[in-house]
Amino acid sequence: MFYLRSRIFFGEDALSALKDLEASRVAIFTDDFLQKNGVADRIASMIPQASQIRVFAEIRPDPPVDMIAKALEFLLETDTDTVIALGGGSSIDAAKATVLMYEQRVGRDVKLVAIPTTSGTGSEVTRVAVVTDPEEGKKYPLFSEALLPNAAILAGDLTVSVPPAVTAHTGFDVITHALEAYVSINANDFTDAFAEKALELAFTYLPIAYQEGENLRAREKMQTASCLAGMAFNDAGLGVNHGIAHALGAVFHLPHGMANAMLLYHVMQYNAELDTPRYSGEPNRVCNRLARIARFIHHPAFTKQQGARNLLAEIKRLTAEMKIPQTLGEAGISRADYEAQREHIVESALLDACTATNPRKVDAEAIRTILRGIERF
Repeated sequence: MFYLRSRIFFGEDALSALKDLEASRVAIFTDDFLQKNGVADRIASMIPQASQIRVFAEIRPDPPVDMIAKALEFLLETDTDTVIALGGGSSIDAAKATVLMYEQRVGRDVKLVAIPTTSGTGSEVTRVAVVTDPEEGKKYPLFSEALLPNAAILAGDLTVSVPPAVTAHTGFDVITHALEAYVSINANDFTDAFAEKALELAFTYLPIAYQEGENLRAREKMQTASCLAGMAFNDAGLGVNHGIAHALGAVFHLPHGMANAMLLYHVMQYNAELDTPRYSGEPNRVCNRLARIARFIHHPAFTKQQGARNLLAEIKRLTAEMKIPQTLGEAGISRADYEAQREHIVESALLDACTATNPRKVDAEAIRTILRGIERF
């Protein structure tokens, strides 16, 4: 079975869907920046029939559990019937987690509308929300059908002000979502279709969005790619790339997309069994799939192994072009700090729910091998 719950509005007039939103008491979850620059007010002005609209603008990156608790109290005070999650993955994940707890407390359903302002997480169409426990130094992915938003509004114009570095990081989150879903042990015909189109769009339009931030077509296409990748991994799952990225982000507070981008070359090399000096034997399933994607993005080869290597080379080239750190040292992490946390990172990555659907068996030594690819200071 393949299941989609969220209604998706996209294109130039996507935000006009808010005019038809049936809501009385609305809470907008967003961050301080989007409130101060007027975006939250713009969204609120498009819901004329609501009797009450209040804004919770205290969302922080990697939403911590104490902030979720505060957001829950906010919803209980306002007796909200509709929540609009406005922002990046942190705003949407925080809203999803809070709404889930709120529904359990009040015993009724609440409408959740997600409006992403970055093109990366795909959280607007997934049953996943990631919250952080700062005291434990861990990220916890939550999984529930109840976390799926009722609607997603993809408005490319909301992303044109995103700076190049954030565009690069979130864009590589899209690529990582799609690639991990495509090689996951739970991949199927439906998720393959979403993943393939997401990768075609991302490899075409991410460089343009990075170089020409005002290019509305590129911004809209990256919103679509992010949503498609979200639909792919929502059903197929992810892999160890996300498992390690969650662990690194929880400990060192690296931007999630940046951590994914740093790891992607090394994880896919491991999964395709190209991580030895001399590749021998028939290409494995992952290698075949990477070679297929290489053809889609116009980097074909005569052999599957070379095709997979071409894709990995393109990933390496794009991360360098977009000035994404290639090593932990370039990301500002010291050797001493990393070595003190390395085994904790390995353990956390092994326990991460995303690692379970990785296509190649992963143990502690495998994670150490992957991490060695970025261990330069």
